[in-house]
Amino acid sequence: MMRQDPAKHYFIWPALLVVLVVTIFPLVYSLTTSFMSLRLVPPLPSRFIGFDNYTSLLANPRFWHVAGTTSLIAFTAVALQYVIGFAVALALNSRVPGEGVFRVGFLIPMLVAPVAVALIARQVLNPTMGPLNEFMTLLGFPNLPFLTQTAWALGAIIAVEVWQWTPFVILMLLAGLQTLPNDVYEAAELENATPWQQFWGITFPMLLPISVAVVFIRLIESYKIIDTVFVMTGGGPGISTETLTLFAYQEGFKKFNLGYTSALSFLLLIFITIIGLVYLAILRPYLEKHK
Repeated sequence: MMRQDPAKHYFIWPALLVVLVVTIFPLVYSLTTSFMSLRLVPPLPSRFIGFDNYTSLLANPRFWHVAGTTSLIAFTAVALQYVIGFAVALALNSRVPGEGVFRVGFLIPMLVAPVAVALIARQVLNPTMGPLNEFMTLLGFPNLPFLTQTAWALGAIIAVEVWQWTPFVILMLLAGLQTLPNDVYEAAELENATPWQQFWGITFPMLLPISVAVVFIRLIESYKIIDTVFVMTGGGPGISTETLTLFAYQEGFKKFNLGYTSALSFLLLIFITIIGLVYLAILRPYLEKHK
């Protein structure tokens, strides 16, 4: 079949139209709903209220608290994932003994469903009957409030996120490391450059584009976290570990306030878009420099 054969359009356009309908219709419908007062329980007739849902959210202290909690979890978890992932990728790229076994083993957490990981973590970190606290008791330490105090609960959620998604960072950075040219390192060795100088002068700058992409992807995904928090803490104690998506779930599926939830979802979209634009704007000069 020739590249310009018109028959290809008979296969491409129907699929494209289906994808557009499935994607655009919910988006437009939810955007319309965000400007309306629409509540299913108790059933009330919908009415147009303009930007009232948005102004109500922006004036709600709970929204800003939840946004701050989500940002704390996302930025801390992604930073740890990147640092640990980079270190492990460098080790695997150095052809350590048993490299193949380690490479497969490090990928296992990423392949497990987040709900299953959170269920296991909740059992392990149980404040009274969890095996970790039982072990701490044997050593003479008191039970630690892993899921019942704010600082400990946030730390537990971040630790689970780091454990599960660091393999993604490892996989991407390891693929980037294996594409770097060897002649550059050979030239650096002839100049008596130390491994530390080679890392900062060659490895890190050459991996900057893929690093930016990996961090950007993980940052966006981390802002959508709900399953881990829902299973481990339910947003508690109180609302101290509640995230934006869990807040939307509470409003939409428990209070059935669809207009308010739609507005919250679009504020989350705007929030993530702004963070992404700022992130890329800050790093663009460095990316241009290391092209």
